[in-house]
Amino acid sequence: MPADAAAHIRIARPSRDLEAAERFWVAGLGLDVQYRHAADGTPGRHSLLMVGWRGAGWHLELVHDPAAPTEPRPTAEDLLVVYLGEEVPEALVRRLEEHGGKRVPAHNPYWDTWGVTLRDPDGYLLVLSTRDWSSA
Repeated sequence: MPADAAAHIRIARPSRDLEAAERFWVAGLGLDVQYRHAADGTPGRHSLLMVGWRGAGWHLELVHDPAAPTEPRPTAEDLLVVYLGEEVPEALVRRLEEHGGKRVPAHNPYWDTWGVTLRDPDGYLLVLSTRDWSSA
């Protein structure tokens, strides 16, 4: 089958600390742990944490290689945007901050107009957008 709109997407990123990342993404945002694997010391074996919402067409894979860690290198334009279609609940922002996130001004002022930007423990940016999204 060729790639089409039904294809599942995995977004993979390096992580310094999978426990801190899990606190942010799972306890903070509310994603589910879909898979977890701890490195066992075998060369080339990475620790993995895959998180996402059940039934979603995407998931986030966070990778850590204890033998040869890759330092995360996010830029101001590396955004994961979640379209809420409503006001961003302050309780959600507080929960993300309590679980390792930091609210920051957006590099692009568009996102300050239409949402809230938070930096995750690895420095990547999560935007909670008040807008809706439809590709139809």
